[in-house]
Amino acid sequence: MVPQNDSSAGATPAPVPDGSPALPPLRTVHLPEEIVRALERRMKGSSFESVDVLIAFILGRLVDHTRGDTAFTEEDERLLRDRLRSMGYID
Repeated sequence: MVPQNDSSAGATPAPVPDGSPALPPLRTVHLPEEIVRALERRMKGSSFESVDVLIAFILGRLVDHTRGDTAFTEEDERLLRDRLRSMGYID
């Protein structure tokens, strides 16, 4: 995955008219089509409204898991890969 700067990446998000919090700035990430199709199949019937939301959730959980004093170890990576493989997200 190669992150790419969006033209608005450094911009402050505008307030949303209904008073809900504005979304943080977004960036574009390119993923292999086969991964996106697999995620689309897996998210059917879930509460995720889009593949983007699902990926943000998964990566957010990964980031939350690695915050603090604990570094992301090779064992953590192995466990994550095993879990994603068992759920059908990766081969």
